[in-house]
Amino acid sequence: MGRLDLEATETAMRSALHRAGAAALQQLLEFPVPDEEQRTLPCACGQQAHYRELRSKLVLTVLGWVEVGRPYYLCAHCGRGQFPVDVELDIENTEFSPGVRRMQAMVGHEAPFDDGREQMKILAGLEVTTKSVERTAEAIGADIAQREQAEIQKALQLNLPVVVGEPIRIMYVQMDGTGIPVVKKETAGREGKVEGQPAHTRECKLGCVFTQTTWDKEGYAIRDPDTTTYTGAIETAEEFGRRIYAEASRRGWGRAQLKVVMGDSAEWIWNLADLHFPGALQIVDLYHARQHLWEVARKLYPNDAGKQKAWMKMHQKLLDRGKIEKLVDALRAIKSENAEIAEKVRTEADYFERNRERMRYPKFRRQHLFVGSGVIEAGCKTMIAARLKRSGMFWTVRGANSIVALRCCQLNGDFENYWEARRAA
Repeated sequence: MGRLDLEATETAMRSALHRAGAAALQQLLEFPVPDEEQRTLPCACGQQAHYRELRSKLVLTVLGWVEVGRPYYLCAHCGRGQFPVDVELDIENTEFSPGVRRMQAMVGHEAPFDDGREQMKILAGLEVTTKSVERTAEAIGADIAQREQAEIQKALQLNLPVVVGEPIRIMYVQMDGTGIPVVKKETAGREGKVEGQPAHTRECKLGCVFTQTTWDKEGYAIRDPDTTTYTGAIETAEEFGRRIYAEASRRGWGRAQLKVVMGDSAEWIWNLADLHFPGALQIVDLYHARQHLWEVARKLYPNDAGKQKAWMKMHQKLLDRGKIEKLVDALRAIKSENAEIAEKVRTEADYFERNRERMRYPKFRRQHLFVGSGVIEAGCKTMIAARLKRSGMFWTVRGANSIVALRCCQLNGDFENYWEARRAA
């Protein structure tokens, strides 16, 4: 047509180079017949497996499809066959090379699996199925989760290596929970938020650990850059307690000069704080506490925004100034003939009384500490909601936990270390 279509040309050249590379790679993957002394291998049954023949296998690599020719061994006693080369190349029981599986894990943790399939086609020139992206990403995530459990057990047995280094000025542990939509079988027998209605989600507990060294000229805390790591799963509070304890230990909790645990009003958070982080300073998120007051204001004046704001202005001042006892007295002084309102006021008064020592916000500010748990709330959005709570998504617990583990590993900056350790194992 008399003009150069650069996109078509560069794409065609990439395809040609991939084909040439695949042809060269295939030459490297043509393994010879083993020598006489290498024609027997130990079998898992205790007998010997003997070399039978060379067999071929198609594998999708980052360069395209290649044929791997490798020796096949068979045990006459138990009938079990072996391909030692598959183990060496990390292609056992899979048609995808390690490089392709790594790509699938990367796109699978970031976006819906079909989007990941499309990304691999456009960006890498590789044709894979949506299901293969899903299975591979979840399998790698499950392997990461399994390794995490091994580290958790080491931490509980006090068998983790001692993290040496400089003292840490302030270390924070923050915890929260967020619902993940799941398939119907995962909520069987579980009550939903609305009485009489079944549950549609399972709670994913998420925790983060980060440090603080400085504060700004106005005295507000500044989080140390690139120090935040996350860990989480759909699991019981007991299991999650061991998880967040292991993460804090790995990060050097023992070296922290000041230790802080932060969260909202969930009882499981403070139970875990008492159990796994005794002696740490406990702080209830200020903005969550304010929300409790707003709930009271809306109950008292449901159709009058002006009165709600006036009531909030007076009572929020007590909260912000850490005068929790006066706030509790003010709440208990409210009388209402409406049983629902009276019960709500009583419940909130109990909440503030129960958490009074966790709400001494002026004292915390004088120490230049955070009084809001925005880090973990942002984590719930970026780590969980952005990937697992999109419209139309429903997960199994196993699948969700695999992707959560994969996302935490990647966004914590640990994926390279995991991949190297996996190859060395």
